[in-house]
Parts: sequence; structure tokens; C-alpha cells
Amino acid sequence: MSEGIGVSRVSAARYGEMAAAFADLCLRAEAPNLHMAPAAIAAALSGPVKQADDIVILCADDGNGVLLGVWAFRRIRTPQTGFSAMLQAPLVPLYEVASAPVLDREAAAPAALALLRFIAEAADLPKRLRLPLLPVEGATFEALAAGCAETRSALHRFEAWDRPMAIPMPGDTAEAYLRRALGQGYKKRLQQHRMLERAGQLRLTRHRRDEAATALDNFFALEAAGWKGSNGTALAKLPADAAYFREVIGRFAAADMARIDLLRLDNVPIAAGVLLDFAGQSHFLKIAYDEALARLSPGRGLAIEMLRADFTTSQPFRLDSGAGDRVDASAYPWGERQAMAHAIIAIGSAGSPLPRLAARGRMLLRQWRDRKLGSAGGAAR
Repeated sequence: MSEGIGVSRVSAARYGEMAAAFADLCLRAEAPNLHMAPAAIAAALSGPVKQADDIVILCADDGNGVLLGVWAFRRIRTPQTGFSAMLQAPLVPLYEVASAPVLDREAAAPAALALLRFIAEAADLPKRLRLPLLPVEGATFEALAAGCAETRSALHRFEAWDRPMAIPMPGDTAEAYLRRALGQGYKKRLQQHRMLERAGQLRLTRHRRDEAATALDNFFALEAAGWKGSNGTALAKLPADAAYFREVIGRFAAADMARIDLLRLDNVPIAAGVLLDFAGQSHFLKIAYDEALARLSPGRGLAIEMLRADFTTSQPFRLDSGAGDRVDASAYPWGERQAMAHAIIAIGSAGSPLPRLAARGRMLLRQWRDRKLGSAGGAAR
């Protein structure tokens, strides 16, 4: 039941004042989705989302001011929705970010139910939710599924895949984890990494807050020097996209929720990872590496050194690779998998079937393309 839990709809401006409450909620959540943070909303309004009225931010609380859940959406009506009005989470589904709400682990089920009931009862809100990157296992999803059952809402899945994660077990060491995660490839991968170590002085540096902007320049330079720079898809070649990305990282860095990891060889950056990071929970946004050193796998070398650095803290950590459904999961040295799906929730099972037909059409088109051109290496199930 959701009695005692109130849900309010807050403006983007008001939500910007709730950064501390959101950070506190993340500490109490099973898997804090930083893409629901006030920093993400503000960054979206700086470019991709032109109208503040298109943003719907729902906050559940216990009646005493303690935040128990947050779900932020953008109103959309596009060919992907069958030209039907929908609420989409996250606001800007770039870089394989997640669609899930942030829920207090101790109140996940009633908070999810309260959020769904609010949408069902709001006369001015669409009754269909487009969730293109939804984790479909764990306590948050179970709470969401239970809420759908309680409100007689239909949760439709159209595509599914497994996303690489790093979720070490208690007592793990870096080497024990790598042995388990890499399996039969452990010996070969570590031999390759030792070749990288012998090529010069290898060092991982981590950059937060004011250091993040300078480190981000290293990422842009590495990406632009590779194949993405050659075909014009590197962020440095796309001014609008680069400005938005800088805005995202700048706002999250100011809140100490972002970091840039640089792998240096003889003090020269050869790989860079851009992550959202808070309270031991990290989400990979982008990676770039020096392609002249491709035979030494500097990208995988970065991931290995990141794991080693995380284990030295003696604190629990969890890393979401951010890998999409077209990515080969075996390319990552992270051993766990998170089941993901593109999903639509029809609140109360009402409304037009057009969004579901559009989603199914997209799925079939992608399957046909894979058969026609060969799989792009995804881990789709």
C-alpha cells in the first residue's frame, strides 16, 4: 500500500533546490540513477529540452519531508511513440543512461505504487511511459512491476540484453575479481596488460570537481584523434553535442557526482573514461583511447586499472558499464550482468496501441538489419 506517501509534481527550478535531498535519497537507494539528479535536469534545459513545461518531475515523500522516490520524465510525441503523447524517462536518453526511478530501498514498493497512482490520476498527464533503458531485475524493478499489477497497468518489453556490470563480492581482491570476470581469457588479457605496463610508466589519475574540466579536454582530444574524429562523430566535431556534454559534466562535477579517469603512459594520456560517480556507484558515459596503441588495448587497460584503484579503497563499489544493446559484453573486464530492456508501461492498460506497434516495428527492423548485415556484436537475448 502507498498510504502515508505523498507525491508532488515539482518544477525544474524547485527541483534544482533539492540537490541535497536527492543525494541523501541516493544513499538510501538500491541503485541510484544519477540521470534523475537535479544536475541532469538543469543540463537538459541548457540544450536538448527547449521547454521547461515539457519536463515532469515527480517526488514521493513520507509526509515529513523525507524524499522516498524521484522519477523525471519528458513529454514527447514522435514517430517512435506512434505520434501518441508519452512520458519518457530519462529526459535525454543519450549515452545509454537508465530509465528507472530512484527509490528508497526500504520503501521501494509503496513509493513506486504512489508514483504510478499519481500518473494514473493526473488529468493532464499521458498514461503511457516510454522507458528505453530499463533495468528489469532487482528491487527497483520488482517494486515497479508490483505497482503495475496493483494499478492494472501493462508493462511491455520489446528488446532485451545484458549489460556488463562490476559488482564485487565481499572479500574479493582485484586479481581474484579479474580471474573470475575474465575466465578463460584471464591469462591472455593480463599478458597484454603487462606489455602495456612494460611500454613505459603506467599511471591512473582521477579527476573530480575543478579538475574535471581540464581532464575532459584530454578525453575530447583522444576521441577526436581516432576513428570518430575521422568520420565526424567525435564530440569535438559536433559543437552542440559537445556543449551539452560539457554542461552535463560541469554540473555533475560541481556537485561532486562526476569523475574523469585518465590512464597515462609516461605522463601522456592514452585512455580516458568519463563517469557519473557518487557514493561508490559509478556509471560509464564515454571512453576514448589512443588508437595508435590499439594492439596493447589501452581501453581495457584503463578498465583494469580502474578496478584495481577501486579495490584499494576497501569500500563497496558498483560500476555500470553503460553498454548498449549493440555492444559485445565480452569486451569488458566486468563479470556481472544487468538484464535491460526497452519497455513501455500503459497505465491502467488504457490508451492507443500505436506506441507499442511503433516499438515492435523498431525491434523487427533492427532484427532484420542484423540478419541482413550481420550482428553488430550485441548481447541481445
